Amino acid sequence: MTYTTSFPIQFSPIPNPKAVVTVGNARFTLLTSRLLRLEYSPDAQFEDRPSQAFWYRRQLVPEFEVREVDGRTHIITPHLRLSYQHGAAFNPDSLAITLLDSGDAWRCGMDDPANLLGTARTLDEVDGALTLEQGLLSRSGWAVYDDTPRLIFNSDGWLEPRRAPAAYRDLYFFGYGHDAAALLHDFAQIAGPAPLIPRWALGNWWSRYWNYSAAELLGVMDEFRTHNVPLSVCIVDMDWHITHTGNRSTGWTGYTWNRDLFPDPPAFIAELHRRGLKTALNLHPAEGIHPHEAQYAEMAARLGSDPATQEPIPFDIATNDFTEAYFDLLHHPQEADGVDFWWMDWQQGTLSALPGLDPLWWLNHLHFYDLARDEGKRPFIFSRWGGLGNHRYPIGFSGDTVITWDSLAFQPAFTATAANVNYGWWSHDIGGHMGGIEEPELYARWVQFGLFSPILRLHSTKNPFHERRPWGHDAETERVASAAMRLRHAFIPYLYSMAWRNHTQHLPLVQPMYHSYPQDEAAYHCPDQYTFGTELIAAPFITPADADTRLSRQAVWLPAGQWFGFFDGLPFVGDGWQAIYGRLADIPVFAKAGAIVPLAAAGEDGVANPAALDIHLFPGADNAFDLYEDDGLRAHSITAVHHQFSVNEWTATVETAVAETAHLPARRTYSLLFRNAAQGVTVSANQPITTRYDADTRTLWVTAVPITPAESLTVTLAAGENGLVVAGDGRLPTVQRIVSAFRMESWYKHYLYDQLAALVADPQQLADHDLRLTPSQFRALVETLTGAGYHRRAERHSTDEVVILWNNTGNEAVQYSLKAVDADGRAHQQITHAGILPRFAVLTIGAKSLNLHLEQPAPPSQFAPQPWRLQIGYWQLVNTVLSA
Repeated sequence: MTYTTSFPIQFSPIPNPKAVVTVGNARFTLLTSRLLRLEYSPDAQFEDRPSQAFWYRRQLVPEFEVREVDGRTHIITPHLRLSYQHGAAFNPDSLAITLLDSGDAWRCGMDDPANLLGTARTLDEVDGALTLEQGLLSRSGWAVYDDTPRLIFNSDGWLEPRRAPAAYRDLYFFGYGHDAAALLHDFAQIAGPAPLIPRWALGNWWSRYWNYSAAELLGVMDEFRTHNVPLSVCIVDMDWHITHTGNRSTGWTGYTWNRDLFPDPPAFIAELHRRGLKTALNLHPAEGIHPHEAQYAEMAARLGSDPATQEPIPFDIATNDFTEAYFDLLHHPQEADGVDFWWMDWQQGTLSALPGLDPLWWLNHLHFYDLARDEGKRPFIFSRWGGLGNHRYPIGFSGDTVITWDSLAFQPAFTATAANVNYGWWSHDIGGHMGGIEEPELYARWVQFGLFSPILRLHSTKNPFHERRPWGHDAETERVASAAMRLRHAFIPYLYSMAWRNHTQHLPLVQPMYHSYPQDEAAYHCPDQYTFGTELIAAPFITPADADTRLSRQAVWLPAGQWFGFFDGLPFVGDGWQAIYGRLADIPVFAKAGAIVPLAAAGEDGVANPAALDIHLFPGADNAFDLYEDDGLRAHSITAVHHQFSVNEWTATVETAVAETAHLPARRTYSLLFRNAAQGVTVSANQPITTRYDADTRTLWVTAVPITPAESLTVTLAAGENGLVVAGDGRLPTVQRIVSAFRMESWYKHYLYDQLAALVADPQQLADHDLRLTPSQFRALVETLTGAGYHRRAERHSTDEVVILWNNTGNEAVQYSLKAVDADGRAHQQITHAGILPRFAVLTIGAKSLNLHLEQPAPPSQFAPQPWRLQIGYWQLVNTVLSA
């Protein structure tokens, strides 16, 4: 018997025998028609026990056939053809798999440079990007995971090494082409689903490495309430315990409350709970238990040591006796006093007393299931990524990043790419952790990214110059950061529905664009944006504002179809790139045509199932959304929202709640926000309603009287004199907003502003203003007016840089020239390009100097306009990919 028998896991590792093909010393298990287990054993002894990653190999038997041809076995499914040479060990000649749809082939041992990557253990001390582990999705169409070195679970649920000969191989082949949804679904069937995280985890978290007293930390919590900025979690970093020990301990590991700072720990935790906050304590367990700990004598006696020796008890999570005492004596009493979960801050490497066992992986597994021992609590941990299969143990702590723009710029791509291993709940140190230069703008942009990331957790190290409270900055930064944190709680109904989707459909909240649009080349070249649930695309600003435009800039690719700015409702035509400019308060977020986004109404904190909901509805397509709500454990309900859109009529319905409803408010107020609705439409409903129109955002608010979960609400808009929705070109209000921000001589700014309508009608007239505009101002107007532009960014996982070129309308008036020059300015003619700006191009550049020009032909005037010029630095053109 081991400690893990107290929380038995219902593994199902042995596949249906009908799905297994054994050929001599090789065994092939067809887990699905696209996911195969490939084993080779010199003694023909194979492993049937669950491994660290793969627990549920017993699946429905897929369709397949076996053929024997010329000493080779061929296994053919509707998607794959496997070919194996009888009797041979696995090598490139003996084992190959071909994807039937594409003809792409894998041979055993092949590298996969086209792998789209997964995630990484930590971002500790990273300034910018780092190399990620391989993921399960690849542009090659296949990916292979080598499970050979991983441990297996014995019948007691404890990990142990495999009993396998040296030449044994255990590979998992994923042949999903570019079908990310199918891959993630099948991976979850074999490895287990991501759990449903608690609703409260989706609110704002406060954390800081600081030696607060109980009164001081409660005072910080009260400051947030005073400023009307909601929180749902308060983390207590390591100073909760004794850190000055007087013995060999460094103080990082600790289990005894510091009574000078926290004289009454249960009362302190009760005060956090009274404020509606959950809490966790920080753990660094690697140094074991030293004599100063209150639990030392009991731990020593439990483990057969003499407390009188005062010798430290080593940390040994690989042994059962230590593990039992570790939880029973060090953690369970704290949980009885109110600790809700644990922050496992393991930074001490991958070795343990059990060969092959990474302590981080095992700690994540044990702490998650230990917290589940109480059926009245949904299990939950907070720790670094321990490897494949750790999607079962949310939430991820990404580690101690350096405070720089480069660190912020990497995090959107890092977060989205983790979806390639179904790791959907990364939590970053919002604002950055340490070092760097604190800038209010950087802080605000990081908080905005936190709003549109899986978890928004403020944090920093112990430095008085790291400020994470919004009101610790200037008034504008406070306004922007506070607004983002309030909006985060409003988004919880949407976010929790996406958490349910992740648990049941295995699609993370944040996903890279190529998951949804795998056939679009552009989807692989926009790492700074991602889908945020089913309805939205987020592309946070991650660079500082330009000195002349006084605006931040982001290049965004919008897939084919109609899109709308989530905040301003401005329409965009998809299938192209957009240069988006914004002030500090702006966040580039886009709603698809027909998007349905439920938010908690003003005055609701979103953590509880709200009594008032604002449901944002965007025109252009029919759509449906399932609003998921529950009691925090098992009882749950689905409220379906759907709408039908046509040229003259728009009907939206909130259906009655399905399943259990005791956890829902007895009556709920629904406001339906018809975005981009025209003024003067006719409104009808099956419930009494009131209406109001917001001209600034072109939004019609329709608010019904409070209704019960058993009642439905249907609202229909009929077109009036102005039609059903606001029509027109969004360029004029956009360039008006852009020019309003320019740093420019005021009289000329007034003159330019008055000319903007004419410039929208004929962008070539912009040449008349070229001499009065700085390059960044000219670029902003050209990109917005013509739908053509370029964007330079660093490759996130190499030393290359990339330039994206686009010309959405194929406007022949916008041309470009590209040349590489050496350090003396001499051009290399063999890599000089010029002509009409292509519809889409990707330029990958490496190590010398490159100038990129995008320019208009000279108009019939006295002078030729200055070209757009992007000085890329000392680079060399490496590759050019053009797409018509």
